[in-house]
Amino acid sequence: MERLTATYAAAADPTRAAQTQAYLKNVAPFLGVPAPLRRQLSRTVVAGLPRPDEADCTAIALRCWQLPEREYAYFAVDLLRRHVKRLPSGFLPVARHLVTTVSWWDTVDALAAHVVGGLVAADPELRAEMDVWIEDADLWVARTALLHQLRHKDTTDTERLFGYCLRQSGHPDFFIRKAIGWSLREYAKTDPEAVRDFVERERGRLAPLSVREALKNL
Repeated sequence: MERLTATYAAAADPTRAAQTQAYLKNVAPFLGVPAPLRRQLSRTVVAGLPRPDEADCTAIALRCWQLPEREYAYFAVDLLRRHVKRLPSGFLPVARHLVTTVSWWDTVDALAAHVVGGLVAADPELRAEMDVWIEDADLWVARTALLHQLRHKDTTDTERLFGYCLRQSGHPDFFIRKAIGWSLREYAKTDPEAVRDFVERERGRLAPLSVREALKNL
């Protein structure tokens, strides 16, 4: 953590930080380190260190989330993505904490697709947890449930995918309606006919935004 904060802070760009903070609706302060440079710096931060275990990943992620500047959360997300196969099912509550703390799409979507999705892929019993998350009053938890299968391709649980879309089809928030369309559009790369048939069958229940997003590439 000392190496991380020193390395990132030395690369801060206040002008870029202000621009990025405005773009992301002031969700958090920024250092102003662009993504390519940030990833390059991250490699120097972890150089020579052993692979982290679950305790390391948990401690680093929670500590990064406590720091105000958003780039530290990005570091944590990248770390979790890289080592998700080393994380057990019991990491899911930590992932939920990250999803529900200083929540915005920039961290939630990566956690959903690469961390939560990876945990569920490794332990299908966690699908029952996703059945609970999809009904959560916190829209970011529900969005995570909608998006957690983005990378599952031909192992996608289509019954849950389509079911989740219908269960949240009447949600008034843009981020949920967009996620419905995105999850369908991504699965359409694997089974376009299934998505087309689902959208045509349920068009009356889906928001126009969800339909447009789902069919964008069909």
